[in-house]
Amino acid sequence: MTTTPLPPKTDTAEVYLALEVESDIRHEYRNGEIVPMTGGTPAHNEISSLLNALLRVALKGQPYSIFVADQRLWIPAVNLYTYPDVMVTRRPVDLQPGRKDTVMNPILIAEVLSDSTEGYDRGDKFAAYRTIATFQEYLLINQYRYHVEHYHKEAENQWLLMEYREPEANFTLRSLPVTITLGDLYEAIVF
Repeated sequence: MTTTPLPPKTDTAEVYLALEVESDIRHEYRNGEIVPMTGGTPAHNEISSLLNALLRVALKGQPYSIFVADQRLWIPAVNLYTYPDVMVTRRPVDLQPGRKDTVMNPILIAEVLSDSTEGYDRGDKFAAYRTIATFQEYLLINQYRYHVEHYHKEAENQWLLMEYREPEANFTLRSLPVTITLGDLYEAIVF
């Protein structure tokens, strides 16, 4: 006797959002699938925190909001709810209709790479982010060595990649008036 595998369980976005409000941990919603998000390492959290601090200082008094880790993003084109490590939006923040806790208009998103999420952050997640009309820049930050990949939207369906690998290297964001030195970004990290 053979058994037929059961189809994967799918939930509605409404079920996900109701569960997420009550949950002690964060989850992603991937077009019907609720996926728990793992916790970060101390290095992951330090890098996210340092990037937030650098952005806050550079953007002080300007019309931008900066979010770290716990701010949910909705990507309607692919029915994805996710929590970028760092996200910058223009003010006023564009919220999902009917919600007060889910943004839709990032300009810049940064993900701190881990062994378990690197493939997803580079692949399907980046593809999903590129469906957002306001999205202009993507930073992939390695937590194990000096290495930042900086993607900038040049034109529709055209992204430019620049890489930085030395502590004294710096990069300038194109969509925001910010220059970051890798030594500052990795200040508290011991490799």
